[in-house]
Amino acid sequence: MRNASAAGPARPGRREHWSSRLAFVLAATGSAVGLGNIWKFPYITGTNGGGWFVLIYLVAVLAVALPIMVAEILLGRAAQRSPVGAFRAYSRPGSPWLGVGWLGVAAGFVILSYYSVVAGWTLHYAWLSLRGFGGLEAGQIRETFAELYADPALNLFWHAVFMALTIGIVAAGVHRGVERATRILMPVLLGMLLVLLVRAAGGEGFGRALDFVFGLRAGQLTPAGVLEALGHSFFTLSLGMGAMLTYGSYLRARDDLVATSVAVAGLDTAVSLMACLVIFPIIFSAGLAPGVGPGLVFVSLPIAFGQMPGGAFWAALFFLLLAVAALTSTISLLEVVVSHLMDEYRMRRRRAALGAGLATLLLGVPSAMSGGSALFGAGFQRLTEPLFGAGQGKNWFDLLDYLASNWMLPLGGLGIALFVAWRVGGEAREQAFKAGSRFARLYWAWVALLRYVVPAGVGAVFLHAIGVL
Repeated sequence: MRNASAAGPARPGRREHWSSRLAFVLAATGSAVGLGNIWKFPYITGTNGGGWFVLIYLVAVLAVALPIMVAEILLGRAAQRSPVGAFRAYSRPGSPWLGVGWLGVAAGFVILSYYSVVAGWTLHYAWLSLRGFGGLEAGQIRETFAELYADPALNLFWHAVFMALTIGIVAAGVHRGVERATRILMPVLLGMLLVLLVRAAGGEGFGRALDFVFGLRAGQLTPAGVLEALGHSFFTLSLGMGAMLTYGSYLRARDDLVATSVAVAGLDTAVSLMACLVIFPIIFSAGLAPGVGPGLVFVSLPIAFGQMPGGAFWAALFFLLLAVAALTSTISLLEVVVSHLMDEYRMRRRRAALGAGLATLLLGVPSAMSGGSALFGAGFQRLTEPLFGAGQGKNWFDLLDYLASNWMLPLGGLGIALFVAWRVGGEAREQAFKAGSRFARLYWAWVALLRYVVPAGVGAVFLHAIGVL
């Protein structure tokens, strides 16, 4: 019987590994970089006034998100297994800790089902941009998004396209699929982002954008803003959904997991900040407000592109960038489920990818129909009102997002932190942290953050998300 103080897990059978540390950094950064960086971070920065919000976010990445990332990757690398197997390797038979592993697999499955619907919007907007989307009036652009959201057939089409791309890449394997795709997609993503940043830097709104994002103004910070910054630092790195654990299981024993975690967190943060410096200059130059919320990218930005010389080209480039970012994330989400099926049920990769992908595609159908279906839209909202209050019900799409963001991910991340900090044997944990690492001397600082700071931070985010704080 293996217990939590054992030196380590029994080694499983032959497992694919990344060809290099760079391959892991690109893949893990691809998992972390997604719609949360280029869509969500700019709009929540806008609604929270920039400046202080960004500073709190950066502190939270270092003090909360990065320690969890190291713990998650460490557990995967040490066990060489997907989430459920990794928790089993360091637990007694029948331990409730296995539930954290199952939660990670379930989170990847649920999130992918509706995330791919939003990802499909990016492809649709790129297509519209190439067809001259920038020539529409502001009112027409607002109507375009409303029509897209309410069109089940169009949403289902782009959802299926995005899932087909994701399934094809994951089915090809770690080397020929995930690694090869991210080696191409991540440089393309960063290249497009740099091109857009250079274009934004030459605009008249760039100085105002720099001041908005990095300027610290009195009275700007609110308690709700602090908790939102803390929560986003956690979610943006794909923590709590088994993705980093699964990718970590493809690392070799002597790979420097601390250095790679720092590199991934640094690149992810840089992309978020660059996205702000691409979007806000365009918004300010067009005389639009930065605090409009989720419509910043899909409504305000197209309006602004329409007022720019060559706006159709820049709009198409931006939405293709957004689609690439989304694809690198959907790959990692499906890989969590596929790796679980391969490890736990000995399924072949192609069969696991096709089966998990088709199941996810089907689960995503109600999300794709939520804006234009009485059953999954208004009808489902009324059905959930007893849970959320009169007039506060959620359609299928919003309910899955609420469950994943407010319950599954915080509990999963908290479970990983507590398990690695308190249940994995001290000797095994220390050896795993220090193996091949140039940051070995930071071991006790990491453990202290994981034991005390991380639970307090994630606990506050969780209580805020469910309305207690």
